[in-house]
Amino acid sequence: MSLSQLDLNLLFVLDTVLAERSVARAAQRLHLTPSAISNALARLRVALDDPLVLRSGRGIVPTPRALALAPTLARTLRELEQAVYGDAFDARSSTRTFTLAIADSGQLVRLPQLAAAFATEMPLARLRVVGIDTLLSSGGLAGTEVDAAIAAIPDDAPGVHATTLHREPAVLIVSRAHPRVGARISSAQLASLRHVDVEVAPGKGYRELAARYARLGIERDVALTVPSFAAAAVIVAATEHVAMIPTSVAARFGKRLGVRPVESPLGRIVVELKLAWHERTEHDPAMRAFRDVIRGASEAPRSGASQGRARGLQLARRQGRQILPPR
Repeated sequence: MSLSQLDLNLLFVLDTVLAERSVARAAQRLHLTPSAISNALARLRVALDDPLVLRSGRGIVPTPRALALAPTLARTLRELEQAVYGDAFDARSSTRTFTLAIADSGQLVRLPQLAAAFATEMPLARLRVVGIDTLLSSGGLAGTEVDAAIAAIPDDAPGVHATTLHREPAVLIVSRAHPRVGARISSAQLASLRHVDVEVAPGKGYRELAARYARLGIERDVALTVPSFAAAAVIVAATEHVAMIPTSVAARFGKRLGVRPVESPLGRIVVELKLAWHERTEHDPAMRAFRDVIRGASEAPRSGASQGRARGLQLARRQGRQILPPR
């Protein structure tokens, strides 16, 4: 079959199925029935001489041919859409809903500044914020649930664009009233205490932490695992456990939550947080404007992180403690 004989609508269907990884969700997004989606895929299989997608449980698995075709197909259709409809977008009058995925630490420390910038730049639009677990469970950035994410995204994530926003150091915390730990904690003390681990999504926590403990010869005794840094802090405040949380959270909310930072032999752990989005939204004018708002809020002088760290240093000095300086 020549390209001129190929129904362009079939390519839109395939693009949507590959993005959603589900015939049912693709049908809902395109306002079609699942049988219509299946029929379109059947016609395209014949035209391209490839199965394209195979059923797996409740979803589908793309063939190697479909995976190779996906990024080019998505980019081409988006460029065609832009050429046909133009790129006019009025941020001041838009009533669109934008969805951002960010961990609870970012929600506590950085979201207020972003919300203020969003209200100024897009006063009629709506900002929906979800956690990293929702991002992963809804198909990641390749799906249609989340428009952008602020997270520790790998550099080689397929189809994902990313730009670094800031570097977030972590600090070990204990209860402010901990009877056995002062300003510093030794390896022996670390080994004797129980730990609260944080997984903002299944399997997603501080990647370096296990290796740091292993180098110290410490086998962590994890008392419990929680999905948020705030939960870890309040548990540490009520127990003799320890936990690793972002420095910005400890500095801004530590006193209120009842925890304090301590120096430890673990060394400095820093996470590079990036603004990430998928190729499918790369050329969308509304999404570009949304990403610009996020960048602008992150680059504003005296960001939440710098303010939090400054307050944390002042608090530490008043209490006669030290916080590891940035390298």
